[in-house]
Amino acid sequence: MPDGDAVTVEISSRITEVPAADWDACAGDDNPFVSHGFLDVLEQSGSACAESGWLPQHVLLRDEAGQLIGAVPCYLKNHSYGEYVFDWGWADAFERAGGTYYPKLQVSVPFSPVTGPRLLVRPGPQQDSTRRVLVAGLLELARQQRVSSLHITFCEEDEQAMLAEKGFLKRLGKQFHWHNRGYESFDDFLAVLTSRKRKSIRKERLVANEHITFDILSGEMLKEEHMLAFYRFYLNTVEKKWAHAYLEKEFFMRLREKLADKIVLIMASHDGEYVGAAFNMRGKDTLFGRTWGCGERFRMLYFEACFYRAIDYAIEYGLSKVEAGAQGPHKISRGYLPSETYSAHWIQDSSFNDAIANYLTREDRETRYEMDMLEDERSPYRKDLPI
Repeated sequence: MPDGDAVTVEISSRITEVPAADWDACAGDDNPFVSHGFLDVLEQSGSACAESGWLPQHVLLRDEAGQLIGAVPCYLKNHSYGEYVFDWGWADAFERAGGTYYPKLQVSVPFSPVTGPRLLVRPGPQQDSTRRVLVAGLLELARQQRVSSLHITFCEEDEQAMLAEKGFLKRLGKQFHWHNRGYESFDDFLAVLTSRKRKSIRKERLVANEHITFDILSGEMLKEEHMLAFYRFYLNTVEKKWAHAYLEKEFFMRLREKLADKIVLIMASHDGEYVGAAFNMRGKDTLFGRTWGCGERFRMLYFEACFYRAIDYAIEYGLSKVEAGAQGPHKISRGYLPSETYSAHWIQDSSFNDAIANYLTREDRETRYEMDMLEDERSPYRKDLPI
């Protein structure tokens, strides 16, 4: 901030304490996951709260007049579940060496491995200086809370670069994203693939659509019955994977009430009954694949609902990208190529920081090698076209 300007840093344990219009003036409307509505639903539903190990510690920055000019979605955590940037090995190593890894501070959107801004700043000429003050506020909170570490995950690349200047360690991750190259139809997309991949995708779509019909629901078309059906599919799939259902039923009900126009629910039906669905959120230029579930197993249903219908939607609405969630090299053959994701990490203990820095240097090299190898050897795109 300019010299002489008085600012105030506050910590809020409930996002409801912050007026939605004030928070969203900082968050913008490009990414629904950092909106007041989405974060509030996570808290109000009991999905992200002290009881689930996600104690909100949102950092708020106000100017001299009391106006909110910056915010950070931040949580005090006593575990590493629901993050998708894994630090279990760090925690184990630190505690075997006699340290205490938890609690830690986590700047992220709970249970949502999607890239987006983490240092939310109201537009204006002082955006860069406001971000620097927010970072200073985060570091002071980390020291006051006596945490082992502070993690800012799935941030934007420019945020990571700025945080590195402040002493944060940079961590590279990978996901698989589909990019719209100005296609006017799905056939236009298929035309830039190799002949073998075109045939494979057409066959998969033919099989998936043989006995299944699809509805794409958003806004007023989205009813409570659809959310209840999807929640059942979500639980069923989680149970099959022996995983934990992070999201409560109330989360889906409240999200429909607050952000129905941002939800894109691809529902699959067989003989008039819903049998599966892919849950997406729509940003300004990106469709974010969030999660999936089914009741009955049908051949190729997963690929059609999660990947191909998402591409159809992005082409129809002129979106530039589809982010298909975490993990999954199987997405490459469907046109989703390796894409970088970014995180930044501050470690309190200097010796442990040096050890993590060495590890991240090796991990970065391995991740880049793997991404290059996957794209070079498994890309479905024609080599004679500049994709």
